[in-house]
Amino acid sequence: MGELPFTIDQFLQVFSTYNQAIWPVQLFAYLLGVASLYLIAKQKETTDIWVNLILGAFWLWMGGVYHITFFSDINTAAYLFGSLFLLQGVGFLILNGSKVKFTYVFRSDIYGIVGTVFIIYGMLIYPLLGYGMGHIYPQSPVFGVAPCPTTIFTFGLILHTNGKVSTWLLIIPGLWSLIGFSAAFRLTIYEDMGLVVAGILGVALLVYRNYKQGGRPVYSPKIRKKGMST
Repeated sequence: MGELPFTIDQFLQVFSTYNQAIWPVQLFAYLLGVASLYLIAKQKETTDIWVNLILGAFWLWMGGVYHITFFSDINTAAYLFGSLFLLQGVGFLILNGSKVKFTYVFRSDIYGIVGTVFIIYGMLIYPLLGYGMGHIYPQSPVFGVAPCPTTIFTFGLILHTNGKVSTWLLIIPGLWSLIGFSAAFRLTIYEDMGLVVAGILGVALLVYRNYKQGGRPVYSPKIRKKGMST
């Protein structure tokens, strides 16, 4: 495993500079995260559209602002990471124009239980663990604007869906869960252990669920009426 092109101090300094530069976007990000959960709970006709817009906004922001604008100062690979994140963000937006899609709905089965754990971890447990390990704001990743906690949250929401989830939507978050965890582990950002768990377990569960359902993806208007039957 090769050496990273930056030190832990440089890595944390990027977060410090980034968090101070974008304040108070972090607050809006948390509000959007809570809003996505509220929308799923209320089950409106526009729930899927808004949740996809929120996830898309998270990934577009992280790609363009965090990776390309800030992280690239210490790691040229950030341009590649940023491009992938931008692509993922566009992917969520494209879902709103697709006839075949999954729908967001809170599930009470194993997928929903694991998804809920990921959501709570990304929004609450992650920053608490980071604080306990000395990663104190502004030198810390923040939900909604930093890749690792937001990727965990993304897997959490996708597990709370009905219908087949296209494999292409899982590739970039899955890859980042391995890349991000590998780098963070060597930098002693141990709260990111949840990232690799979310990536491996999230992808495995969703691929298995797709396999169980078989056939083609189901049209979204019919899925919502079925609740948690799939």
